[in-house]
Amino acid sequence: MKRGLAALAVSAALLAAPGLALAAGGSITVTYKDDIATLDPAIGYDWQNFSMIKALFDGLMDYEPGTATLRPGLAESYQISADGKVFTFKLREGVKFHNGRALTAEDVKYSFERTTNPKTQSPGAGFLGSIEGFDKMQSGEASELAGVKVVDPKTVEVTLSRPDATFLSVMALNFSFVVPKEEVEKYGADFGRHPVGTGAFKLAEWTLGQKLQFTRNPDYYREGAPKLDEINFEIGQEPVVSLLRVQKGEVDVPGDGIPPAKFREVMGNEAEAARVVQGVQLHTGYITMNTTKAPFDNLKVRQALNMAINKDRIVQIINGRATPANQPLPPTMPGYVKDFAGYRYDVAAAKKLLAEAGHPDGFETELFVANVDPQPRIAQAIQQDLAAIGIKASIQSLAQANVIAAGGSAEGAPLIWSGGMAWIADFPDPSNFYGPILGCSGAAEGGWNWAKYCNKTLDEKAAAADAIVDPAKAEERATAWGEVYKGVMADAPWVPVFNEKRYTMRSDKMGGADALYVDPVNTPMNYKYVETK
Repeated sequence: MKRGLAALAVSAALLAAPGLALAAGGSITVTYKDDIATLDPAIGYDWQNFSMIKALFDGLMDYEPGTATLRPGLAESYQISADGKVFTFKLREGVKFHNGRALTAEDVKYSFERTTNPKTQSPGAGFLGSIEGFDKMQSGEASELAGVKVVDPKTVEVTLSRPDATFLSVMALNFSFVVPKEEVEKYGADFGRHPVGTGAFKLAEWTLGQKLQFTRNPDYYREGAPKLDEINFEIGQEPVVSLLRVQKGEVDVPGDGIPPAKFREVMGNEAEAARVVQGVQLHTGYITMNTTKAPFDNLKVRQALNMAINKDRIVQIINGRATPANQPLPPTMPGYVKDFAGYRYDVAAAKKLLAEAGHPDGFETELFVANVDPQPRIAQAIQQDLAAIGIKASIQSLAQANVIAAGGSAEGAPLIWSGGMAWIADFPDPSNFYGPILGCSGAAEGGWNWAKYCNKTLDEKAAAADAIVDPAKAEERATAWGEVYKGVMADAPWVPVFNEKRYTMRSDKMGGADALYVDPVNTPMNYKYVETK
């Protein structure tokens, strides 16, 4: 989350401007339908708990509120060696964990090693894969990361096995957040229910399936944060009920957003629409094709599907809350190729390609989809588009977890509509849309590369792009990533369908800059900086 997101950017000066100053303190209520699985930063990996974890923990790096601009976090400063492989971080003075103990460089080392230790089973361990010694940690040959050195209690040095331009972004990612060893050892596998960090808020209460309560950390190291005294999360609230409660003033933010069935009604009401903040989201919704299994191992078949999908009609199904996509990256991401034409919607051309691929009469297949509205309706539209070129796709509408399991299985699934599980950037960098979901490593069992797509030449080009560490060469790196994604689309493992927009609703008592409610790295909002009026 850095260059190219000026439309979202709000400077720190603006957030602190006297004309916008609001009274600190107060409490708010946020609702969610589903409970939180964990608040352990090494384990949690969904949009719902990511922002909660950001409120409880910190990393060496952080972002300017409401923007994708990196800034130091727990690190007061950092230095990068000339070869781009050694990062030296100087920790801030006066940072304390919620248990009162002072932060040290040993905690940073421990936290990195905990995430990369296979026993932790962290889904984000790979994000730290460029640290020297990562492979030996993963194989069990080592119990420490060779590349992490404690220079003194306030200085930690990290040596990479290769230059990695994403490393500072990874240092602001939840999987690199710092935890206290004694608390992890105290609670063991249950640490995610008893989180202790250095963050702006502390967990005060958690009644499973009912509510969580965060309270202000009075010792938080950043002046002016948090703005709130208390956040109450109510669990088990249906989105439609939450919307009604916002309208009554009982709820401040519906965490699951505006229900699709109510969107037009809300936006058509002047008073209701005034409570909605709109913004860009680093998101792409797509259809994956299992490139290792017939008939989708045939390039012409995959190209035919790209030409068969009426993306404009699908966008209409979700009330225009997206823009049609023609490549994996969203438009606001560095590396997005502005003049890329992609595959045009052309039924006749799609039929011709199918015939050339040996399927003049089409074929039968399965389309997997999460069973939460509006995803089944989108799947039906895809089904109709495929039928128009002779492909009969039976819809497998399953719980989201089951769709994810099918996509990540060794066998894989023929077609998956990613809606509800579509990629939202872990961190705002073009590499994040490649490695986990299009790179060879992500095609392994349990991975998120559901197309099982592996182009080793593109993997090498991606690695070369990430080796451009010098910030002065940001445009060169973005161009290199653009070439990678053009190569992906030439192979057509996906049908990119749309880039979804952000809509966050808030009660009349909520204050703070609009950008905080469409913060590119916090969904549904930046808990640390929103305020009450």
